[in-house]
Amino acid sequence: MALKESQRSLRKWTKQKWTTASGKKSSETGEVYAPKKTIEKLKSTPSGRKKLAAANKKKRAATKKGKQHAKHGLHKGKKR
Repeated sequence: MALKESQRSLRKWTKQKWTTASGKKSSETGEVYAPKKTIEKLKSTPSGRKKLAAANKKKRAATKKGKQHAKHGLHKGKKR
């Protein structure tokens, strides 16, 4: 039986290695989680490092307010 689009997307998502920029737990550092490839791509350019720093700042502010999720902008344009 063929998988639906949502099931294929979930399978792809679960195969990705998700991490923070430092490799430590987000609960310890306040950093955003993103796929490892995305983190590496962002860390490789000055503008990417700025985006990552801004996203981490938004994540830390949201966490401080007691929120579990933050709209940090790294996943903009992705189907959700």
